[in-house]
Amino acid sequence: MAAAADIAQLVLAVIKGIPTGATNDDLTKALTDIPAATRVEGLNILLQQGGIEILKKGEKLIYRAKDPEKVSALPKDADNEEKVVYGIVEEGGNKGIWIRDIRMKSNLNMTQLNKILKNLETKKLIKAVKSVNASKKKVYMLYNLEPDRTVTGGAWYQDQDFEVEFVDVLNQQCLRFLQMKRENAEKKREGPLVLREMSCCTVNEVHKFISDLGVSKVNLDEDDLETILKTVVYDGNAERVMKSDGSYVYRAVNSPLPPTGLIQMPCGICPVIKNCSDCGDVTAINCQYMKDWLD
Repeated sequence: MAAAADIAQLVLAVIKGIPTGATNDDLTKALTDIPAATRVEGLNILLQQGGIEILKKGEKLIYRAKDPEKVSALPKDADNEEKVVYGIVEEGGNKGIWIRDIRMKSNLNMTQLNKILKNLETKKLIKAVKSVNASKKKVYMLYNLEPDRTVTGGAWYQDQDFEVEFVDVLNQQCLRFLQMKRENAEKKREGPLVLREMSCCTVNEVHKFISDLGVSKVNLDEDDLETILKTVVYDGNAERVMKSDGSYVYRAVNSPLPPTGLIQMPCGICPVIKNCSDCGDVTAINCQYMKDWLD
């Protein structure tokens, strides 16, 4: 009889040949000369080495080869249920996965699943993160992952609360920078075309200005600042101009009307009000339709 390590390699070869994962039936058909107990021994070796992962599909266990560059943080003494749940959470990535979906994929009852999730959390292998999309629900992800901004709300949320004052300060400072750029251009007195060109600001310039001010305790990237600049445009205090290369620049404008304000959306003049719903999200910075309109 071949050594257990050799059997493990034969089992791994069969599993690798089925990208969607091999069942016990697949292994039995492919390795007819190897007793069931020996195949199980080979599977255990592969699990201990981290070469395969276990998933559950209905009542059946699925064995799937793991990426050799992906090292599991699971200890060798983890039981099969923990490995199944850990693998499902791992697939959720940094967007996480709801407990309902974990239960459906693992086919475990809630009492058993809650116990496993608690054990994995205690071992700091996974973590529960509150989602801004559902305040009473949590998503689970691997402990070392940074949650996606669709989960946390990005820089505009703190503990699921929308940071109204923070956004308002950024809006005012971005507008101040655009106005400074326009005022400096007007002092040149070199004609309307030159004025227009010189008063335009790139997102990178605005990002540098805000970073140098130090008004934010969180790291803001250029996408964050472009979101704020779009609210300045929405308020009627700036315009967004497309350049010949497809990129956008922003410039302050002299608006004859007072600004509507950043936070309260003036739905009466919204160009996409017909698409609005009772979602409860009335902030210009979060209105998806307004974002699409500005884009």
